[in-house]
Amino acid sequence: MDLLPVLGDAAPHLAVSRDGGVVTIAFNRPDKHNAISYAMWHALGRLMPVLADDVSVEVVVVRGTPGGPFSAGADIGEFTTLRADPEGARLYGEAVEAGEQALIRFPKPTVALIEGFAIGGGSQVALACDLRVCEARSRFGITPAKLGIVYALGSTARLTEVVGPAWARWILLTGDLIDADTALRIGLVHEVVEDGAVEARARALAATLAGRAQVSLVGGKELIARVARGAVEEDDHVRELYHQSWTSAEYAEGVSAFLGKRPADFSGARQARASGSG
Repeated sequence: MDLLPVLGDAAPHLAVSRDGGVVTIAFNRPDKHNAISYAMWHALGRLMPVLADDVSVEVVVVRGTPGGPFSAGADIGEFTTLRADPEGARLYGEAVEAGEQALIRFPKPTVALIEGFAIGGGSQVALACDLRVCEARSRFGITPAKLGIVYALGSTARLTEVVGPAWARWILLTGDLIDADTALRIGLVHEVVEDGAVEARARALAATLAGRAQVSLVGGKELIARVARGAVEEDDHVRELYHQSWTSAEYAEGVSAFLGKRPADFSGARQARASGSG
């Protein structure tokens, strides 16, 4: 898969690699503490749909450079150029929203591998991922109150969905950083591991997800998003998700493996169905 046309000007700063069904997207601006530029936000908005359409992609891991940080957030240096006037600020905000929403809407599982700090847009990207694993020294903060910016509604909704209204108020109104233990307590991250161990833990988590039934993960993500929006009634689309699972190669493999008392090979079942041999 040639991703250079998709990444465009962000290609030097978004490193995309692959290990089997696990794709890793790494922010690669160590001289800027992995700050996310306008071009990088735009590229994320283009990249995630391409990965979604690749049936062999099972999980996406998002990280900073090895050792951290995850990201210092949006590139503030662009605020006096690309965001110098209201129209520029609007266009910049649209690019940020497109990148964030592309991550949120990605149908397969995403994991944020967080080393060091994740500030501003860094926390925003981490929150857009399904699962977040950080190390003990990690710090988080969303700081529009320090810049005179009103945090976007969609981003505020995601933050509130994850940590609840009370902690969303604390995070946005104070602009203060919170430590890893607090992040775990309020649900901003799912796990905190000792420093130096987070990459191995995130890789193991990605491998676990890749070994699960993709039809279940994709359907589960969609239904969780519906419930979070307050939609709890079944409709034809929900019933179609059920039907897709019952008629999938993964369902047949899961039942066969359970009855045979062996581990299920969901990836093999998907590949066999795709090749027409199953």
